[in-house]
Amino acid sequence: MNLGSKDKSIKKNSQLSSFRLALSGILSAIKKERNLKIHLIISMIVLALGCYYQVSAVEWLFLSIAVGFVIAMELMNTALERVVDLVTKEYHPLAKQAKDIAAGAVFIAAILSLVIGFIIFFPKIFPNWLF
Repeated sequence: MNLGSKDKSIKKNSQLSSFRLALSGILSAIKKERNLKIHLIISMIVLALGCYYQVSAVEWLFLSIAVGFVIAMELMNTALERVVDLVTKEYHPLAKQAKDIAAGAVFIAAILSLVIGFIIFFPKIFPNWLF
């Protein structure tokens, strides 16, 4: 029996398991988190607008990074909230601070995404304005 091929098989199954667990976490968050659902709906609108206005490859790059950043931050916020809730059910100012700071990070990502969307879509939607 070749132990090298067994090691590769174990490593491959471990990687596949990691992907499954990550996907499971994402799906769980989508089912339970209202804000994540809102971000996903907005992402679909951005995708539709990008297709409709035929944005350039560079514009797609910026839109993809913006959308991915907001969704990733929302997932991290959700994970942090779960950990804080696991550690303490009682009110604690540090627990509140941790949750508020994580929510602030999502807010900053969302604002940045709005700015990127504005820069890309405003001149396309209103071509006769200042741009």
